[in-house]
Amino acid sequence: MMAESPFSRSLGQSPQPAEKRIVAIGDSLVYGFGDPEGGGWVERLRRQWLQPETPGHAIYNLGVRADTTYRVAQRLVQEFQTRGEFRNRVPDLILLSVGLNDTCRVGKPDGRPFTEFAMFQAQMSDLLETAQALCPVAFVGMTPVIETQMPFAEVLYYNQVDQQRYKDFTKRACEQRAIPYLDVLDVWHRRGEAWWRSRISSDGLHPNVLGYRSLLADIMDWPAFCNVL
Repeated sequence: MMAESPFSRSLGQSPQPAEKRIVAIGDSLVYGFGDPEGGGWVERLRRQWLQPETPGHAIYNLGVRADTTYRVAQRLVQEFQTRGEFRNRVPDLILLSVGLNDTCRVGKPDGRPFTEFAMFQAQMSDLLETAQALCPVAFVGMTPVIETQMPFAEVLYYNQVDQQRYKDFTKRACEQRAIPYLDVLDVWHRRGEAWWRSRISSDGLHPNVLGYRSLLADIMDWPAFCNVL
């Protein structure tokens, strides 16, 4: 084995930071629907870490369109255990982003909730506890919806009142468990209606290209995420 060069030691070379293995799991916001240019914020982030000369972290997109909190919970453990890449290694971080599909009303604007609120509370609590038992967790909140564009898929009515209610519970549940929560809904609303509406697709539900760019910028500026890397 070649001995270490005194010259290299004199340069004060330090080992490269460990590469992280991250799973992003959730619904369309993780999947990236609405961004034909960049594939969504997860894909945009993944592409930044693909340089062989300076290999970065690995992030896996485990988003499924239309998934609810219950459905994510059903597949979380299996998805997590198969994304470690190396034997005896599991991912270093779970990024959760789910809940919007639970909030919609079926058939008409005042129809039944897709997931009753009490059921949602129990399912979200179970999801957070299951995830936390696996590894560190962070939560990326939902983006706003444009109610006048409803219904989505001819039958689903999303509205901001229910969206806020389900979001508030999720945020509190994360805070109770010391899980970092990025309140995208609040951040985007504070930037003004014209600002956030310009970042939602014509379906009134999914971010567009500009929306995903903005979402990635918010995530990259999020101390809770940056501190993990």
